[in-house]
Amino acid sequence: MVTGRNINRVALAQEIAQTVDSVDVLVNNAGGAVDAATVEEADVEDWARMFDLNALSMVRVTQALLPALRKSGNGLVVNMGSTAGRVAYERGGGYTAAKHAVKVLTATLRLELVAEPLRFTEIAPGMVRTEEFGLVRFEGDEEKRDAVYDGVAEPLVAEDIAEAVRWVASLPAHVDIDEIVGRPRAQAAQHKVFREQ
Repeated sequence: MVTGRNINRVALAQEIAQTVDSVDVLVNNAGGAVDAATVEEADVEDWARMFDLNALSMVRVTQALLPALRKSGNGLVVNMGSTAGRVAYERGGGYTAAKHAVKVLTATLRLELVAEPLRFTEIAPGMVRTEEFGLVRFEGDEEKRDAVYDGVAEPLVAEDIAEAVRWVASLPAHVDIDEIVGRPRAQAAQHKVFREQ
C-alpha cells in the first residue's frame, strides 16, 4: 500500500514496494514548508497549513491504514521527517515545529504499538534538491529556490531518500530502524554547508 501527494512520488514508492517481499509499507510523505517568515511576521494560517500537511495528515493516514497493516502481520510505517525536526533556525519556526511533531509522533507510535507486528521509522533528510520544495516555500521565486543550492556540489535527490526507504523495508520483520538522519556530504549541520566558489 502506497500513499502520497505527488503522483511521481507515488510511482517511486510503488517501485520500492515491488522490490521488497512480504511487508506492507506505508510511507507518510509531506514537505509543506510554505513560508520563510520570522515568528513575529508569521501568518498563523501558514503555520496551521504546515502542521496540517506534516503532522495531522500523517495521523489521519496512519489511523486509516493501521487495520490493514496489522492484518498483514508485517507492517512498516515510514514517516518523512526532516533535519528541521531536530534543530531551530531563523525564518523556519513553523516548518521546524511541524517537523518536530513528525519526530515525536513517530516515537509515540513506536511506544504505543510496541506489542504489535508493526515497525515505525522516521527518515529525516537534510538538503534535498527538488523542484517543488523551494518553489512552495518561496512562493514561486525560482531565484530564491536556486540560491539554497548555490555552490553545493551534490545535494541529495529524491532517489537517495527512496533508497533509504527501500533499505528499511528490506530488513527482517524483527528489525526496527527508529530513525535515519541523512544529509549530503557538503552539509554538516543545518547551518553549516560547504559551498564551492
